[in-house]
Amino acid sequence: MSNTIKRKNMKILVTGGTVFVSRFIAEYYVAKGHEVYVLNRNNHKQCDGVTLIEADRNKLGDVLKGYQFDAVLDINAYMAKEVEGLLDALDSFDDYVLISSSAVYPEYETQPFTEKTPVGENKFWGSYGTDKIAAEEVLTKRVPNAYIIRPPYLYGPMNNVYREAFVFDCALAERKFYLPEDGKLKLHFFHVKDLCRVIEAILDKKPKNHIFNVGNKEAVTIRDWVRWCYAAAGKEAEFIEVNEDINWRSYFSFSKYEYYLDTAKQDELIDTIVDLKEGLKEAFEWYRDNQDKVSKRPYLDFIDEHLA
Repeated sequence: MSNTIKRKNMKILVTGGTVFVSRFIAEYYVAKGHEVYVLNRNNHKQCDGVTLIEADRNKLGDVLKGYQFDAVLDINAYMAKEVEGLLDALDSFDDYVLISSSAVYPEYETQPFTEKTPVGENKFWGSYGTDKIAAEEVLTKRVPNAYIIRPPYLYGPMNNVYREAFVFDCALAERKFYLPEDGKLKLHFFHVKDLCRVIEAILDKKPKNHIFNVGNKEAVTIRDWVRWCYAAAGKEAEFIEVNEDINWRSYFSFSKYEYYLDTAKQDELIDTIVDLKEGLKEAFEWYRDNQDKVSKRPYLDFIDEHLA
């Protein structure tokens, strides 16, 4: 199966372009030789090779008038009004891809969630999920041929969210890891590079399906994920199991919520994915030299004060 875009030198608009997913995507398409425009407020260093369109996406005015884009990659739309505003401001485009979220699926629906699972409020995700649903609805109403991607937890180089980086910090400090309960709850991940490849395949193949769940083939237990994060840092994990009475989010990066996506339709687009162990090694290599780019949370403070 070929995953190479056949069209060359596309003009692509990426919303954001300076942090994690949007930055990785912008750099990915620059490396592919495409003409990449990024839409952001210019508060962070820009990627090499992009053209900046400086604006607040909530106050776009006429900043996008006169542009014709082959693809709009909307990475940082969290609310319906943000999609509405971008669509109002755009002059002309061929394809529109929205990065939504698996948070649109209610926790009580049958798992694994498929693209046909009814969307609705998820008690663990709250307004984040319902706002993503509203954004999807606005887009599909105004651009019926748009594409929507629903990923699980994204990881990899440039991740500024304190997830794998938290475990890396514990490993580098040679700390024992405080494990939520028995560590058997499973998490579902997807490498940001694979997300890029899915988008690339969508733009190439123009599939009939317009909503895609994406993710690794299997979820992984918290215990194994932590072990592999430690291994990526060249360390071996030792565990202390934490009583279920302690709120997970006080000392751990994820909520006590296990879910799994059916990603069968992803196979129509790409036939290989980054192995989680290898992907965590890539994430660690990036983090080792970019620790200041991660938004850290006080998990270690809580552990030292209440659990140690």
